[in-house]
Order: sequence, then C-alpha cells, then structure tokens
Amino acid sequence: RRQKLLHPGKSSYRALLDSVVLSDENVKFQIIHEENKVPLQVEICEIEGGIFRLKIEEESPLSARYKVPDVLIKEPTTQRLLISQKEAGILVLSSINEDYKLQITANPFQVELQSKGETVLSMNSNGLLYFEHLQPPPSDRILTTEKKEAASDSSKEKQEDLGLWQEKFGSFLDIKAHGPSSVGMDFSLHGFDHVYGIPQHTEALLLKNTSDGDAYRLYNLDIFGHKLHDKIGIYGSVPLLLAHKPNRTSGIFWLNSSETLVDIGTKTVAEVRPSGSAAGTAKQRAVPLTDVRWMSESGIIDVFLLTGPTAFDVFKQFAQLTGTQALPPLFSLGYHQCRWNYEDEQDVKRVDAGFDEHDIPYDVIWLDIEHTDGKRYFTWDKKKFQNPRKMQEHLRKKKRKLVVIVDPHIKVDPMYTLYSQAKDKGYFVKDRNGQDFEGICWSGSSCYLDFTNPEVRKWYADQFAFKTYKESTNILFVWNDMNEPSVFKGAELTMQKDAVHYNNWEHREVHNLYGFYQQMATAEGLIRRSSGKERPFVLTRSFFAGSQKYGAVWTGDNTAEWGYLKISIPMLLTISIAGISFCGADVGGFIGDPEPELLVRWYQAGAYQPFFRGHSNMESKRREPWLFGEKNTQIIREAIRERYVLLPYLYTLFYRAHTAAEPVMRPLWVEFPRKIETFGVENEYMLGNALLVHPVTEQEAKAVSVLLPGPEEIWYDFRKFKRMEDPGVVKILVTLENIPVFQRGGTVIPVKTTAGKSTEWMIDISYELRVALDTKACATGELYLDDGHSFQYLHKKQFLYRKFAFHKNVLSSSCADQSGQYHTACVVERVIVLGFGQQPTSVTACSKGGQKKEVLFTYDMETSALKLEKLALSVDADWEIYIN
Repeated sequence: RRQKLLHPGKSSYRALLDSVVLSDENVKFQIIHEENKVPLQVEICEIEGGIFRLKIEEESPLSARYKVPDVLIKEPTTQRLLISQKEAGILVLSSINEDYKLQITANPFQVELQSKGETVLSMNSNGLLYFEHLQPPPSDRILTTEKKEAASDSSKEKQEDLGLWQEKFGSFLDIKAHGPSSVGMDFSLHGFDHVYGIPQHTEALLLKNTSDGDAYRLYNLDIFGHKLHDKIGIYGSVPLLLAHKPNRTSGIFWLNSSETLVDIGTKTVAEVRPSGSAAGTAKQRAVPLTDVRWMSESGIIDVFLLTGPTAFDVFKQFAQLTGTQALPPLFSLGYHQCRWNYEDEQDVKRVDAGFDEHDIPYDVIWLDIEHTDGKRYFTWDKKKFQNPRKMQEHLRKKKRKLVVIVDPHIKVDPMYTLYSQAKDKGYFVKDRNGQDFEGICWSGSSCYLDFTNPEVRKWYADQFAFKTYKESTNILFVWNDMNEPSVFKGAELTMQKDAVHYNNWEHREVHNLYGFYQQMATAEGLIRRSSGKERPFVLTRSFFAGSQKYGAVWTGDNTAEWGYLKISIPMLLTISIAGISFCGADVGGFIGDPEPELLVRWYQAGAYQPFFRGHSNMESKRREPWLFGEKNTQIIREAIRERYVLLPYLYTLFYRAHTAAEPVMRPLWVEFPRKIETFGVENEYMLGNALLVHPVTEQEAKAVSVLLPGPEEIWYDFRKFKRMEDPGVVKILVTLENIPVFQRGGTVIPVKTTAGKSTEWMIDISYELRVALDTKACATGELYLDDGHSFQYLHKKQFLYRKFAFHKNVLSSSCADQSGQYHTACVVERVIVLGFGQQPTSVTACSKGGQKKEVLFTYDMETSALKLEKLALSVDADWEIYIN
C-alpha cells in the first residue's frame, strides 16, 4: 500500500556522481533522496557470462538488513567495468568487450543497459525506486491492543492504513520490530511485449498486464485447491522474469526472499530513429515497451540482469548464479504411485502386485502422513507397519523404491525424541516473545524447525542416518510437504511474519526460503547416509530460486477437473524456464474423483512430462490404473509403457539440464525464438529439442489444432512415422487411445525397444534409434548413460556420452565426451529412419576395426520409413551404417 502511493513520474533520487569509486570488482556511488536526504549506496558490477548486478542498500543502516544467503552457488566472479564517459549528470560504464554499456543519469537517477547502441532495459525510468530506511521506533509506538485503543484517531488511522510498525490481519497482530523496510524498483524492457516466469501461480504462460489491480504475488502459501487463473502466490516462488522478442531474450532475477509483488504493464511507445543520411529526416515507429515493477516487504535491492541474448544463454546465466538441475537417479524418472494414504503393509503389497498383474510398469510407491506413529515423522505406525524393513526388502526384490513423507512441523510431545532433542538444543523457530513458536498442523500442536540455521540443517540431515531413522533402508526416499511453512489457524495458513529465526531475523525476511532450506537439508541427509555415494531423491512442495540443486517439485493440491489438466501445462513450463526442470503435476488431480476419460488424458500428458506421479486425496475414491475397466486400463498401460520406452531420451535431457542448464520441458518459443506465432502457445510444448507434445485437455475431443512451426521444419508423427504434409496449424483427429506427439526433422531419439517392470528391470534391454531427417536429409542426437544411481559419473567419470549423426546416407555413432568411460553390454538393435527418400538396394554396418555385415531392412513406401533390424551394434563402440 505504501509503495502504491508512489506513482510513475520524476524520481526523488539523484545520483552523486562525485562519489563514484571504481575498483576491479565493481563501481560504487551514492544516491540521495531529495526530501529525506538519506544516502543509499549503489553498487554495479559485471559478472562473467553476460550478467550485470545492481545492489542498492543503506549507507549506514540502523541495524543490518537481510541479504539472501545460500541461493547463489558462490560469490560470482566479476569483471572490471570501464568508465567510457563522464560529463555533467551522465556516467557511462562499458564492459571489457564493449558489447554492453550502462548509462547512469544523475538527476533523476536512472540506469540504462545498452547493447550495441540499442537500449535493452532501463531502471527507475518511471521513478518508482523505493527504499524505506530503518528508523528508531516512534516514542508513541503502540505495542498492545489496549494502548492502541487509547491512541489518537489520526495516529490510529495512519498506523492501520499504512502498517508502518504493526498491522492486523484478521485476529493476528504483526509487530514489526524494525519498522517499515520495504524496497522496490521499476524496469522498462524496450521492444518487448512478451514476458514469462515468476512462478508459482495458477496462471497462463504469458504474463498478463496487472492493470486490473492484482499484482503477481510471490509468497509461498498452502492453498488447497488453488483457483484457476489467479495471481496469488501458491507453494513456491522464483523471482525470475524472462522477456522475449524475436532477436533477444533477457532476464531479471530479483534476489529477495520476503513477500514480493510484481506489477506488469505493456504499452506502445513512439521511437524516433535518426535518418541514415545528413539530409534525411528522422523516422518514427511504434514499438512495444513492458514495464515491470518489483515491490518487496523487506531486505535490500539485489538484482541481476541476464542479457542473453538467446533463451538458452539466459538459462545458463541463471544456472551460473543458482546452480543447475541435480541429475536425478534414473528410477525417479519412472512412474510413481501415491495416495493419501496407502493403509498398511498389506495394502502396499496389494498395490505393488496389482501393477505386475496388469503388466503396468512402475518404480515407486509412496506413503503419506498416516504411515507414521501419530504424525511423528521418522517413525512408523506399529499396527499398520509392523515390519517396514521387510516391506522395503519385498519392494527391493521387485526392483522398486519407497518414498515417505517428512514434513517440517514437529509434534509437541516430550516423549518424542525428535521434539525433545530439538527443544533442548533450541532448534525451533521462536515467537516474538522468544518462546518456541507453536502452531497447529497435521500432528496437532507443533513446533517448526528453524532450517535457516546451518546447525539445525546438519542435525536434521543426521536424522536420515540408518541407525537414527529406524527401519529405513537405502531404497527409502523422501517427500517434503507442508513446508511453506503451513500453519493451520495461522495468518493465511502460514507462520506469523514476526516469528524469529536464526541470527534474530524475522520470518518476514526469510519466508520464501523456508521450504528451499528443508529440501537442502533432506537431500544432504540422503547423500550423507550413503557416505556421499548415492544420489538423493527429494520432492518438495515449497521452493525458491536454486531449489533445482536439491531435487524435484510439483504443482501442489490440484483438482480432478479438466481446467486443472489444461493449466498444468503452462504452470510446468513456467517452473521449467525458472531453472527447475524436474517438475510435474499430480496425475488425475489430487482433490476429487476424475471421470475415466479425464484420468486417461492426464496419464497421457504426464507420461511426457518430467516428473510423473499419480496422487489422490484421502477423500477420493481409489484410483489405481486398473480400476476403470479393461479398455481404460489398456490405454493407461500404453501411456506408462511409452514413458518407459522413452527413458533413454528423457535421461539424456536431464543430463543436458544438469550440465548445460537446458530445460527438459520447454515452451515452443524457446526452440523457435523468431516465430511470433509460438510466443503465446501454452497447450503444447517441446520435450527437449526433438519432440513436440500436444496433450488433449478438452472433454470428448474428436480433433485438436496443433501448431507445427515451419516452413523450414519437417515434422513426423512419432507413432505412425508418417511425415506431416504442411507445417503451420494442423487439425489432428484424436481418439482416446493417445495424444499427438511429433518428432522434429533433424533429430535422433534413442529409445528402448520395450518397457520393463521398472527402470532397474530395463538396464539390459536393447536400444532403438528414431532418426528423423530434415530438409537436407540430415539428423543428429545424443545418448547419455551411467549407472543411474551413484555419483560415480561425477567423481570417477563413469559415464557414456554418445553422439549419433546421419549425413549423406551414413548413420554414425561416436563419442561425445572422451573424458567419460562406462561399459555396457547393451546394443542398438534397431534403427528407424523417417523421411528416407527411396528404397535402398543394400545396407551394411561396420564397427570400428570390425567386419562389415549386411543389415536386414524393410522400407515402407507409404510412410517413407526405413527400418533396420537385428543390428546388435554396441552402444559403447564407434560404428557406421551405410545405406546404398
């Protein structure tokens, strides 16, 4: 409310250019507010790789202001900026390679980022820089409701209206120990009218104008059955916004973990372009401009400008700051079966057996809160789970895994070791009076571990040790839920903002980091229990920038309705481009009972998304995949089997996400940055660079309109191998049996020749290569392979990275990374070449140093698909196939 009183106009801040200090690391100078005369320190630096950082903080604050720790993987390496111009009221800084310039105007204070003479972005051009300096409390500060009643009316009105030192929310009183400390800034993106990112909202992919009054809110909350198309923040927050136009992608990363609002406005402005000749007149043209205003409750201004210029450059720049997606264990890319709750050991065995009886692959069964002893985490209900170790050994023999829930709230019970230890050590978040903060959650009266404290995280990680977590084994992995943190009967169902954390920081400062820290500690615990050998799997509901380093996220408590299936696609795309590739939505919808058609369509969509889990609420009817009649069982089985066959491609994509920060699931515009028709598409997406997936999200659909970008692209039906006649918007007839999936010409996709009961059953199953030819009859692709579970790929370079290339009728397999060594007995058994012009006369295969051999082949005149079979070519060897 206070920031909104500041309207666009001339900024009250001016830069004191006499105060400029240039060092190897950065440029520093002061800005001053014309009315309150409080000086602020501005620091600008260039970070290697095309990133600029701007920090604004108080020159000498009354007390320390919160600066977000632990999100950046390291303090970034800076490059020296040069002063290329300094004159009355203007300072120009240049990057070493002179690609970029920062023009700083003194009065009013404004910063413009230019690339080769073109303005990419400007800061404070609308004069909305806002920075509340810390002040001593007024002598009449109202501390209690009683005293408040006695206060003068005018003081009461001002206090309640602007919430300077305290604020009421329903029955909750928020006492602001440090008073007002809000910060904000506006950014103008020149030439851009398409902006994306800032998850998590139940919203469209393309961010909307917020002129209706509702800003996008970044504030992690437990919102059960969140509404569709709502800008309220839900479970996670990544303060990263991407802007895209045909020749450039840029990003703004606003590093602040307090409650943050983002206002967006797009308009058209007149741009005057000087004429090329001396006699010519200047030309005017209309160009788009998007204004983005960030407003945070507290902290400092710490913002990173990611200059791209491509989307993939922006992804790399963000990963350079916050880390790449952790490489998941292979099993976690299989299908997960979850419910709140599988009743007992017998139920677990029955469900597990059901998958085998119905010949449906799956990798993991999940246990929700009811598996514990009275919601005490790290324990087992002794009646329902009398021998959890034996149950896990049963799953292990079936080559499957178990995931259990571990929430952050700890039941208040002196007989519960976890509670008594944490209480004795002072490990809980405190209330404003210094007592352990108590709230209600699943376990009743609960205290909340203070994960912002490194000592608490270390202690918590130790709880996962096999000797401490009784009856756990190395096939048990973890799900962190309710970690926004969720507090029943709390303000907005979360922790009061004036609760107190480690180092005396208030909860308002760290709120959006709470779940990030719990997942960090959990992942560390799982790694440590294996003495650093095994990769962890941790799913979290609450997340922040950098959560990708610790595991997977999902979109939370969705509903079994068609609208939620539809919105899950833009939601997952938004999370993906914000650095978190390992994401998914509960298949079928968590709340309610999906009709069979909706469930089938959701399985088909989920099979082509990064994290694939069926999950349902306690009140929902049972919905294991075989409970909806033989026909639906058959279709769901086929969808899940398709997923398993596709795992080599998916695992390779995760390796690319891990090493090169490329999102696994990506919007069309990322792959086709110059095609304006793709910029707003959110009902289909690319899985890697090779597959275009269009889930069916309408009830009783008989046809869907698919955009196949062209005209220089060739697309093939992924199942029928048929080349699509013309790119553009194509009407595709659909039945319930499957959803439209297309392979892009110029790509090679490695798949398995058949599905197994789980990922571990499939290690020795042979490979098939799907080679889709482009307009030049060429194609390339990759296969990444390792043991699927350990860190040996990292520490001992035990991995295989192969490159496949089709050129001039020769398909070759070569090593893509010489540093990796991994032996596999697996072979490439089959190759299908799509779009091959004519029937060959002969095909021969030749291994390096080996004999040439004739290859069996068939050619389909109708589809132009050439099938080569019984190849038995080693995956880990170089070879070539000649087609004559």
